[in-house]
Amino acid sequence: MKTTEADSYYNHLEQMSVIELLTNINKEDKTVPLAVEKAIPQIEKLVNEIVIRLSNGGRLFYIGAGTSGRLGIVDASECPPTYGIAHGIVIGLIAGGDEAIRKAVEFAEDDLQQGWLDLKQHNINNKDAVIGIAASGSTPYVIAALKKCNEESVLTGCISCNSGSEMAAVSKFPIEVVVGPEFVTGSTRMKSGTAQKLVLNMISTSVMIKLGRVKGNKMVDMQLSNNKLVDRGAKMLMKNTGMENYEEAKALLLKHGSVRKATEAYTK
Repeated sequence: MKTTEADSYYNHLEQMSVIELLTNINKEDKTVPLAVEKAIPQIEKLVNEIVIRLSNGGRLFYIGAGTSGRLGIVDASECPPTYGIAHGIVIGLIAGGDEAIRKAVEFAEDDLQQGWLDLKQHNINNKDAVIGIAASGSTPYVIAALKKCNEESVLTGCISCNSGSEMAAVSKFPIEVVVGPEFVTGSTRMKSGTAQKLVLNMISTSVMIKLGRVKGNKMVDMQLSNNKLVDRGAKMLMKNTGMENYEEAKALLLKHGSVRKATEAYTK
């Protein structure tokens, strides 16, 4: 039996008090980072390969179904505003298309053809990298797409929460984070979803840092898409340059559009 489908360590959940439910969920959640830690060598190998490809004009695709697909889309969508990269460099795909982001599309994850068709819509090529995301490691939509990627010499990786899964077997750089049974049996949006989110954070953040999108510990290329980020950027600019007037720093930032460009303009 898949670990993700194994019976919860807890029973009679409906008889627990709210504090017991919360405490026990939290107890299980605490085990997730430890499981992720064991997978760091696998994550490192995949990150190194992705950096090479993105440095040479390639792209990073996440592909999944249900919760896994949504997590990939979230991570992909946050890369442009956080790191100032163009839309279309990191792309999230979900079985069932955009409709499935908000509600389940019946049997979409069982389609053996659609995953590759979805990738082809983005002109997938051998410069790119594709990460399959599936807690079970057995989602047909994802596995079939990864197999086709291998045939087309596209780099493949995956994030699974079972050991020895079929998805891992067809991935050149598999990541397996075995978190054990869920608090609610089979509810992989819980520990498995948390593990996948942590790994996705690690992958995209590490890749963007290695691509030069962070200076020191600051997001110097972030998009100035709201007042909070403009304020943060102005203060970053003041710290970087020694500027003392906030309004002047803010004006320079807005003129050049990013902390990096404003800093370079000031120091020339």
